[in-house]
Amino acid sequence: MLLKDLLKDVKIIDTKGLIDQEKDIKDICYNSQNAKKDDIFVAIKGYITDGHKYVKDAKEKGCVYAIVEDFVDVEIGQIKVENPRKTLADISANYFDKPYKKLNLTGITATNGKTTTSFMVEKLFKDAGFNTGIIGTVYTKYVGVNIPSILTTPESYELQKFFADMVDKKIERVVMEVSSSAQELYRVKNVEYDIVTFNNFSREHIDQHGSFERYYEVKQRLITQANEDAVAVLNMDFDKIAVLKDKTKAQVLTYSLENDNYDFSISNLDLSTGMGKFTFNILRDIKTKNADIKKSSFDIELSVAGYSSVMNSVVAIIVGLLNNISIDKIQSSLNSFSGVERRFEMIYDKQFKIVDDHYANVRNIDVSLETLSKMQYKNFRMLYAIRGNRGVHLNEECAEKTAKWLKKLSVKTFYATLSKDTVGPKDEVSKEELEIFKKVMKDNSIDVEIFDTLEESVGKILDKMQDDDILLFAGCQGMDKGAEFAYNYMNKNKILKDQGEFLDKLEHRTC
Repeated sequence: MLLKDLLKDVKIIDTKGLIDQEKDIKDICYNSQNAKKDDIFVAIKGYITDGHKYVKDAKEKGCVYAIVEDFVDVEIGQIKVENPRKTLADISANYFDKPYKKLNLTGITATNGKTTTSFMVEKLFKDAGFNTGIIGTVYTKYVGVNIPSILTTPESYELQKFFADMVDKKIERVVMEVSSSAQELYRVKNVEYDIVTFNNFSREHIDQHGSFERYYEVKQRLITQANEDAVAVLNMDFDKIAVLKDKTKAQVLTYSLENDNYDFSISNLDLSTGMGKFTFNILRDIKTKNADIKKSSFDIELSVAGYSSVMNSVVAIIVGLLNNISIDKIQSSLNSFSGVERRFEMIYDKQFKIVDDHYANVRNIDVSLETLSKMQYKNFRMLYAIRGNRGVHLNEECAEKTAKWLKKLSVKTFYATLSKDTVGPKDEVSKEELEIFKKVMKDNSIDVEIFDTLEESVGKILDKMQDDDILLFAGCQGMDKGAEFAYNYMNKNKILKDQGEFLDKLEHRTC
């Protein structure tokens, strides 16, 4: 692509060296390790390092120009812009010929449940006969492509590259998790959605964004920046989401799980088995650019556990209706949905139950333990992996919320683990994080035994299990191997009553 076409609509502050607008640019790179002859290098100032340090390396590997925020002392043509990361999004869209305009895109954001909701929506699309693509926390997947994710939302260059490939492969529906980081770091700049959803909102990623206010500011952009041709689906049970109703050009559809004052609601909720059953209500006739939805009610029966699954399925149903998927197809598709790993996942359900849950923040904790409070069991036991490298404040909040529920649920056995055998340096529990956890438990008069390793703690708590008990594996990265350790222990000690079903769950895992 000619440089002048690549830089179309890019605001250039200044240039240094010879800049030939007719020069043919072969590709874009923002990591000098990937630089090739006749590429253009984008020098991004990141959290860990500064791309300006690698302009020389990029030149030596064949790059002909560098897009910079500050000029560097390297003999290469330099194009100065206000924000190279934002410019990367702009030139990537130009390079791939704005492929997002040729796709039907659903963008999903939330503090909790983005992954499960996107998997539900993708299944609805697939079962309805669409060629589908999904981009999110677990992987980017579409015909011929299955790439495990490093970021929830890929960097703008990779994202546009995926979009272009999807266009070539005639993908008809794309569902995408949109993280707060993606919004803040311009990864989704220039992306135009057909449907956007904001499912829930609570405190999370505070250290990453600097403040709760900043987290909210970037999170809500998916809604406030949606265009007039889009439909925005908002959960009105959250004040921070409800106020966005009047701050977007998109057509707004609203729902509540608490009342019937909006466009959609639920009733007759039953969580006694852990698997949600409810009635979904369309409270008025709704007409959008692509759909004509009539007032009605119909029953939904899920095969995945947790109140969170109910909440996520409500969004999936609305998205399905907006794509003209029939009610009977929605019912059957959600009934056969098998869930997403570690999202209140029932990994064992024989003489006793084991639930494996991501348990990331106070909202997640409330939803998960509220579900458990409605289930039928003899004794409740819990193993918690303390979150490492997430700060004292988040760990204190999670500990306080956990303590409140443990007292309410009369926990029979409560263990915690530092998961030293499974986490890397990025997720190690600091001394300060451990101390605040201990302090909260002591202040709440809760007895907890803390283990260094996950494997030992899993074995110890499984020794306590009795018929009709329920065990919760709770935690993020520190609990990723909990199910594997449970399978190995139960198999070795001959207490596993359905080896095939448990093993099947493990074999389909990505973590």
